[in-house]
Amino acid sequence: MSVVAHEPITAAEGLLETFMGLDTPEGFRAELIEGEIVVTPPPDGDHEHYISRIMRQVVRRSRIDMDFSGNKGLKLRSGGACPRDYLVPDGTFAPLDLDLYRGAGSWMPCDGVAMVLEVTSSKPQTDREAKRRCYARGRIPLYLLIDRDDSSVTLFSDPRGDDYRQHSTLPFGKSLALPEPFAFDLETTDFL
Repeated sequence: MSVVAHEPITAAEGLLETFMGLDTPEGFRAELIEGEIVVTPPPDGDHEHYISRIMRQVVRRSRIDMDFSGNKGLKLRSGGACPRDYLVPDGTFAPLDLDLYRGAGSWMPCDGVAMVLEVTSSKPQTDREAKRRCYARGRIPLYLLIDRDDSSVTLFSDPRGDDYRQHSTLPFGKSLALPEPFAFDLETTDFL
């Protein structure tokens, strides 16, 4: 009888294996965020209302044509024990000419993504803090956060290390300037 020695599985590898093997109920979303598996229920109608209004404005008003996905898994550099974070933003925008989504697997690199969008829901602190850090580490240029609890919209920009160096927060009802490649004022009066 021969014995085959195997390398021990690290905690991070075990967590990633558990995460990749999850079988979540239909409509639920599982993400691996800073070493924690986060499962969220399907969103309510108001959540989707905000996404719809933003997506329509971006498609109609951006300086360049944008692709949009509401379910695209992104692999991002991690700052924790796990080598990667796996997030599914509420919205991902990328220049149409890059054709990032065609042929991409369930989890794609974030290279070329112009902006991600999150609308707070069942775990608002995750959207405000952990996801912000993950997107910054992934060097996603813009992170747009719709905070339903605060009735505000925040644009984070200039990612450096674990955070964004700039942000602009305005209450619902005010216009928020989106920089290039979007180059238009996002209207939020319909958010009230």
